[in-house]
Amino acid sequence: MTKEVDSVEKAKVFAQQFAALKSEIQKVIVGQEEIIELLLVSLFSKGHCLLVGVPGLAKTLLIKTLSDALDLDFNRIQFTPDLMPGDVTGTEVIEENKEAGTKGFRFIKGPIFANILLADEINRTPPKTQSALLEGMQEYHVTASGKSYDLDQPFFVLATQNPIEQEGTYPLPEAQLDRFMFQLWVDYPTFDQEKQIITQTTSSTSLSPRAQMNKADILDYQKLIREVPIPSSVLDYTVSLVSNTRPSTSESKSDKRSIANEYLSWGAGPRASQNLIIAAKTKALSQGRFNITEEDIKYLAVPVLRHRIIPNYAAEAQGLGPVDIIDKILNTL
Repeated sequence: MTKEVDSVEKAKVFAQQFAALKSEIQKVIVGQEEIIELLLVSLFSKGHCLLVGVPGLAKTLLIKTLSDALDLDFNRIQFTPDLMPGDVTGTEVIEENKEAGTKGFRFIKGPIFANILLADEINRTPPKTQSALLEGMQEYHVTASGKSYDLDQPFFVLATQNPIEQEGTYPLPEAQLDRFMFQLWVDYPTFDQEKQIITQTTSSTSLSPRAQMNKADILDYQKLIREVPIPSSVLDYTVSLVSNTRPSTSESKSDKRSIANEYLSWGAGPRASQNLIIAAKTKALSQGRFNITEEDIKYLAVPVLRHRIIPNYAAEAQGLGPVDIIDKILNTL
């Protein structure tokens, strides 16, 4: 009983700090409440995010503000066609020791060695350089010249893409897309929000967030989130949801008119189920609950699954996108 009470108290403290963190970020960022919340959910879940939005929607400012509010190191990489893998991970240089009269190699760390890394316009660089991020995102270390270098924890990658300018871009491979916990679409501000943005950014005063947490706090909460139990009914619901995105599985074969078989060429893998559960744990804890529900899974279904399913020609012919198909699947469960 004592342990259960202690967990509930920890959940309440986390919910208070989560709310304070959101509030601090919103001092600088106007609107985008859901985007801010999901970014924080991803961070505390040890996930990564892919932001899709047109230029000028404060994506870079949002991430810089997030790093300031968390007292974390921040680096930004502007991805370009001529960027090399070493420009991301780091390179070895020859260094001369004049006293000993010898020469040797010294590794100079690249911008990936930060707590929060903004990979700006990631689809503007070739796949070879895109994949330089893969090892760090999954294994939390990078390898150079046969040596492994650990990344400082916590480590959070946030990549951006421009959805309207596709000339000269290299679409991310499915293997790399799957490494991102969420794909988030950043929308235009409302009329009133845009007025507030203009007023705020064209005045002589500038707002900056106060640090609400440090590295140790974040790592402690990441461990606490893993302790949240998974009800068997929620686990069954989650696996059913993800399974129903896969065409030609044993489940969908029994129904020739299943949504996956009708509208999808490819479905989500087990990593989607893992991400749904761990993100639901963070979502629940951010509301002071030490239990997850089916409603948490439904809320997270679109950002987790949107980039993991591939609509077929039939879906495109009917004007159905990934979000429409996910909604259809949710309505059948």
